[in-house]
Amino acid sequence: MEMKLQDDLQQTDQLLQLTKDFSSKFLAAIDQLPADKQPGEPVHLPLPVAGMGGAATLELFQQQYGDDLAAPAGPRYWGFVTGGVTPAALMGDWITSAMDLNSSDKSSVAFHIERETITLLRSLLGLPDDFLGAFVSGATMANLTGLAIGRQWLGQQRGIDIGRDGMAGLQDLRVVSALPHSSIGKALSMLGMGRDNIIRLSVPDDRECVDIAALKNYLEANKGVPLIYVANAGTVNTVDFDDIAALVALKKEYGFWLHIDAAFGGFAACSDTYKHLLQGWEAADSITIDAHKWLNVPYDSAMIFSRHPDLQVAVFQNAGAAYLGDPAANFNFINYIPENSRRLRALPAWFSLMAYGKEGYKWLVENDIILAKELGMLLQQDNTFTLLAPVRMCVVCFTLNVPAASREAAVDAFLEALNSSGVVCMTRTVYKGVPGIRAALVNWRTTTKDVLLAYHTMKDLAATIVNQY
Repeated sequence: MEMKLQDDLQQTDQLLQLTKDFSSKFLAAIDQLPADKQPGEPVHLPLPVAGMGGAATLELFQQQYGDDLAAPAGPRYWGFVTGGVTPAALMGDWITSAMDLNSSDKSSVAFHIERETITLLRSLLGLPDDFLGAFVSGATMANLTGLAIGRQWLGQQRGIDIGRDGMAGLQDLRVVSALPHSSIGKALSMLGMGRDNIIRLSVPDDRECVDIAALKNYLEANKGVPLIYVANAGTVNTVDFDDIAALVALKKEYGFWLHIDAAFGGFAACSDTYKHLLQGWEAADSITIDAHKWLNVPYDSAMIFSRHPDLQVAVFQNAGAAYLGDPAANFNFINYIPENSRRLRALPAWFSLMAYGKEGYKWLVENDIILAKELGMLLQQDNTFTLLAPVRMCVVCFTLNVPAASREAAVDAFLEALNSSGVVCMTRTVYKGVPGIRAALVNWRTTTKDVLLAYHTMKDLAATIVNQY
């Protein structure tokens, strides 16, 4: 064994202690670290010939990147919909890396951990047992998986096995939605269905949900044509929900495939106050849930739930791989999702679910909603800002109160100043054609103190910028 590797093997305990010390120091300062930071261009280092060992590499990492570290897992990162890693999830993730198990290896305990974690998640979300669940890398891959199963169903309606024979015989694809997330178009592109083939239906003037009457009219005009409908359960701008109960009623009447993109809105199921927004979702064909959002586990984790394992295995089976066994004889995740070998993404979720339970996640979800509404109320009472939509759950969508002709430039200047401050991070958006800003609160660390600190920073910066426009 090469000498540096041998040395590190003998010093594994010390290296883990150094890693713990670095992690503890980072987490202890997470409230003081900038929520976002534009890193400088690093000096690119050559690959060492002999290597320097783990301890020296940690020192080099801190020298090379330490000054550019930010806190996207902290309490005031409200940019992408990013949950902060809970303490228990961090424990599970560290152990996952230490064990390095393949979640698709049926001879490994990892396989059983994933099955048990999926059972816990069905309980948390109120989904029935007939939903097959599996972990994938994120909501994009979960949406791709659900749409791939739906594509197989579309072919089945025409007597075509797409998984076996390909798409040559499948014409007139119909994927319908109102305001699909960008990952839907990306998934359709990867599936060969075409991102521009989404048929977009109208939404009410003051909402981001589908106009049910418009959908019914479309279905009636295309009666008998198989299609996939992609429903929103939490849009990224305003956390708006399609009327799922109404969609289910239409599904029973017209027989389409219903895929629900509930990447973070699915966690409304944790709250007695908001779970009605998901009424009927147990009748969906496939559902996307993102774990590294409101579940607050590390990045690279989501779940796909499906009620059609036969179609699923027709798409994803490892046919002809004798060493993997017969996909028809023994269940294995590798025959139901895109990836074969997989990191044990389930373990951080298992740790967090067991550590905090239903009541913990109910508190997390409802607390973030309360805080988002507090921020929305502050902005509504301040004539420097204008809310673009009601604060329905955990996202505040707003803009600056400046003339329309100047708004885009003002929003850009405000966001650059705000994110450069390090106090809070938000992202630019467009709502109903109006340039705006969105703040997504899904972190377990966030408190009223953070909301007030962010608001006062926003108010001070906006006052200067609004006066310029």
